[in-house]
Amino acid sequence: MRLVIARCQVDYAGRLTAHLPMATRLLLVKADGSVSVHSDDRAYKPLNWMSPPCWLIEDRDIWTVQNKAGEKLVISIEEVLHDSSHELGAEPGLQKDGVEAHLQELLAEHITTLGDGYSLVRREYPTAIGPVDILARDAEGSAVAVEIKRRGEIDGVEQLTRYLELLNRDPLLAPVQGVFAAQLIRPQARTLAEDRGIRCVTLDYDKLRGTESDEFRLF
Repeated sequence: MRLVIARCQVDYAGRLTAHLPMATRLLLVKADGSVSVHSDDRAYKPLNWMSPPCWLIEDRDIWTVQNKAGEKLVISIEEVLHDSSHELGAEPGLQKDGVEAHLQELLAEHITTLGDGYSLVRREYPTAIGPVDILARDAEGSAVAVEIKRRGEIDGVEQLTRYLELLNRDPLLAPVQGVFAAQLIRPQARTLAEDRGIRCVTLDYDKLRGTESDEFRLF
């Protein structure tokens, strides 16, 4: 991973245009080819980025990042304050807690929980930025990417959004729909998901396990 702290301005040209005026920012160039621009006022989301597959051309003080669709991220650098590269090694991946991992397993076994006619393609379907929990197909044969959480927060919706952006670039899969599935989905996360065309599904863990309530049992 290459870390560059620089005073720069950033211009994006593609399906829309965006401009970031001159300021000091962190530029991340990852081994997967992605380039992202970060500020110091948010936890994780970049100001702008280009996901792989893409390529970076450095011409003196101008970085041009372009993808196959012809979209461009042009970074004009006024001053470099820091430039270093680091080998992070292989990523072992996120270790889900027991309930979340079991939810994924159960939903894969009972994929029709998402709707009649659904079929499982694969669990942990790989992408350039990590595996999608479940890739399925609906009754019409359309691809569906499913992200599973114990508690559905906004960051989970953002994660699924990034997966969908990549998967929809694959002509063998596109168009890919999104399903955000969790035991509990926060109202803000539901609003964001629905605004992006992502369906929300609340999972009943006990029902998926086939556990019956013992509320009215004597023994």
